[in-house]
Amino acid sequence: MPRLILSLIVFTFVISLELPIQAGKRDGHLDVYWIDVEGGAATLIVTPNDESVLIDTGNPGLRDSGRIAEVISKVAGLQSIDHLIVTHYHRDHYGGAEVLSTMLPIRNVYDNGIFANMPDNPGKAYFEFRADKRHVINPGDEIPLREVAVGSPSPKLLCLATRKSFIDPEKVNAADNKAAGSLHRDKDRDGSDNANSIVMLLNFGPFQFFDGGDITWNQEKRLVHPYNLVGEVDVYQVTHHGLDSSNNPIVLSSLKPRVAIMNNGHTKGCAPGVFANLKATSSIDAIYQVHKNLRPDGTVNNVPDDFIANHHEPDKCEGHYIKLSVAKDGRSYTVAIPAHDIQREYQTK
Repeated sequence: MPRLILSLIVFTFVISLELPIQAGKRDGHLDVYWIDVEGGAATLIVTPNDESVLIDTGNPGLRDSGRIAEVISKVAGLQSIDHLIVTHYHRDHYGGAEVLSTMLPIRNVYDNGIFANMPDNPGKAYFEFRADKRHVINPGDEIPLREVAVGSPSPKLLCLATRKSFIDPEKVNAADNKAAGSLHRDKDRDGSDNANSIVMLLNFGPFQFFDGGDITWNQEKRLVHPYNLVGEVDVYQVTHHGLDSSNNPIVLSSLKPRVAIMNNGHTKGCAPGVFANLKATSSIDAIYQVHKNLRPDGTVNNVPDDFIANHHEPDKCEGHYIKLSVAKDGRSYTVAIPAHDIQREYQTK
């Protein structure tokens, strides 16, 4: 699409958003939104200081970037993306960034940069989209989030792994986890950029949330064996959209999540093996899906409808999001599907 036509379309779309003048609510909660990008990934974190962290940008085009911009501006009441993390160079994760950068200011971008033996290159348009600063992220790096007022926990967002390198166990006081090795069985090596995914851990007081991008099965093992670099978490973003080239049982048994949230598509993810692994994880109380699995081949796996944001075929999909809100003290959190007026509360571990 010629850049002039794209710019005119984007300008029209931005005007239609009617961006609010006011900032967010500053209600002391930490919020996480799983935005529907039709089987890609776009996870928005909004801190108690109304800082925004977007992890991945969905697919190319106006649909996904438009949905992301709408949640940021209309739902969260914010006017910019303070921190954008692109976990790896697949189109369903980086594809919306160029158009999104014309809708909202992007302050900081964190990604893998250009590195040796890159299996997938997002190209010039990605590396040159508008952003104030760009950073190559490394294991052990922490996103510089502002501290919250005294008396409340401050959020911390830490990079645990990227480009097949992992954080030093001593930096996170990782527990010995050699005994879990019996749960792992090697799979064929994934030569794509999935294996280079950036892995992030969010802490808010006692609350912990894990986002592993699309990190693959054999690399997942290194997160928890011989040392558990992650610890135990409350919420687990189901890795790789629920595909069985990820979601290694050794990870699930080591992280012991209470809630799992899957950013799948109508025909993407929800693999039988992944469902089996999730359901076999005794710590999990609830699994949520962005989409109902509607594969025509009969290999359908779904949780009950109350735990699914979008139930219809793609041409009728309204793009509903899932929202998680953590209490001011980090000791409890709710998971909601606002479009269906559904909300459940969970206690932090």
